Amino acid sequence: MMRSLAVGLGLLVAVAAAGCSSMSTTQQRTLSGGAMGAAGGAIIGAIAGNAGLGAAAGAGAGLLGGYAYDQYEKSKQSSYQQGYSAGYNKGAQQ
Repeated sequence: MMRSLAVGLGLLVAVAAAGCSSMSTTQQRTLSGGAMGAAGGAIIGAIAGNAGLGAAAGAGAGLLGGYAYDQYEKSKQSSYQQGYSAGYNKGAQQ
């Protein structure tokens, strides 16, 4: 149990140490979600008796959650830009 947790945490540290500077925001958020999900899943899986399966399930859920969060943030930014442009154009016409 402790060995699986140590491997999971080691993997998480290795990914964090590799850095995300050359990645897009979508890639960063998806990878971060997967890493956090894997760590959480490994902990819960270790308690339940199967850390590997918990890490795999957590990673999958985290990847989906990270991607969904990225899409939400992009939608929010797009809406802001549309509102800003509309207000700017309306002010320029007056």
